[in-house]
Amino acid sequence: MRSLLWFSRVVLFLFIFAFAIKNTDPVGVRFFLDTVWQAPLVIVLLVSFAGGAVFAVLSLLGTLFSQRREVNRLKRELKVAQASVMGSQGRPM
Repeated sequence: MRSLLWFSRVVLFLFIFAFAIKNTDPVGVRFFLDTVWQAPLVIVLLVSFAGGAVFAVLSLLGTLFSQRREVNRLKRELKVAQASVMGSQGRPM
């Protein structure tokens, strides 16, 4: 299984490397106020992909923090409930 995983990684790397070699033509990315950024196509694609990944992670941070707060609140409630059960019965369940 480990060799299959490494084989798939090598094949994926070679595929991406061949893609990068084939797409080195310069392209112009036009911004506002007639500014142009000249870069190889593969760099533009890499920057776009990385920017999208960063934006996705940042958009999930609010959900992650709210879920973490809720888990901590539920853990506290569970401890209180367990303590009340232990106190009322005098012995563990």
